Amino acid sequence: MVKVLCFGGGSAMPELVLSQLKDVEGVELVSVTSMVDNGGSTGALRKELDVLPPGDIRRHILALSEAEEWKKKLWQLRFANDVVFGGGHRGHSFANVFIAGLEHVLGSFEEAMKVVHEFMKVKGKCYPATLEKVQLCAELENGQVIEGEDEIDVPKQHDGNLRIVRVWLEPEAEAYPPVVEEIKSADFIIIGPGDIYSSLVCCFLPKGIREAIAETKAKKIFIAPAMTKFGESNGFFVEDFVDVIERYAGTKLDYVIYNTTSVDEKRLRQYKMKEPLLLDVVKCGVEDERFIGRDLLLEKGDVAYDPKKVREVLLEIMMGRS
Repeated sequence: MVKVLCFGGGSAMPELVLSQLKDVEGVELVSVTSMVDNGGSTGALRKELDVLPPGDIRRHILALSEAEEWKKKLWQLRFANDVVFGGGHRGHSFANVFIAGLEHVLGSFEEAMKVVHEFMKVKGKCYPATLEKVQLCAELENGQVIEGEDEIDVPKQHDGNLRIVRVWLEPEAEAYPPVVEEIKSADFIIIGPGDIYSSLVCCFLPKGIREAIAETKAKKIFIAPAMTKFGESNGFFVEDFVDVIERYAGTKLDYVIYNTTSVDEKRLRQYKMKEPLLLDVVKCGVEDERFIGRDLLLEKGDVAYDPKKVREVLLEIMMGRS
């Protein structure tokens, strides 16, 4: 059995990695998400019930679920759409309310996760990076400090043209102990794809995670994003993403997967109308034997990765063919 531990939040990593590796024979999956989400439905539930944020881990749960189709549909059901939260987010997802309600009633996020794993028939394990209630903070190049994953993710009160120079948790937090043990015993660690600061780096900030990554013998694989993002990675090349990941993970990466396909201006313009925070296709500016460049994009439509193409490269690495 090959143990693969995956770091990331948002929707990219669950869709492109977890769902694609779930049914590979001989692979045991463990996913880890930061607990810094504070926007929309998640943010409202955090404030009202004083619980940990369910927004990211619910996506991991769904990606690894082998439950009946009706449960998966229920998991994604969004209601109370007439309620508008900060940033224009509307309504609650059933999964957010279910997880938050369980923690509130049972008094324990761990106990809530046991119920959720059973209810959704999770194939693998979905873990929080920490069980402590934290906020993500960032310092900009002009010295300004911003607080909250939601503001870092979508600049509203600060100038998104300013680079982030460092991020940290307030207050400082300890890693969830099972995560540390899973890192030490992993065969592969996959990081990303996802937003560099609000989805990926924040996973490494709880005390103990960086140290465990440095100690593990696991091969570390980073999947660079398809596009740069306003406020987090303006003007980044592949090597810039790698520098940030290595600085916060505290170790060198063994493999870096990135896209080599160019996109015509019309397609790029149409996609940016749909996703205005995304800027340009990520390019590589250096030669490095660890870097694996491939055609990873969908053939048409969104400027996004094709899950089957990502899966193919990951299996090449994991099976020793790359």
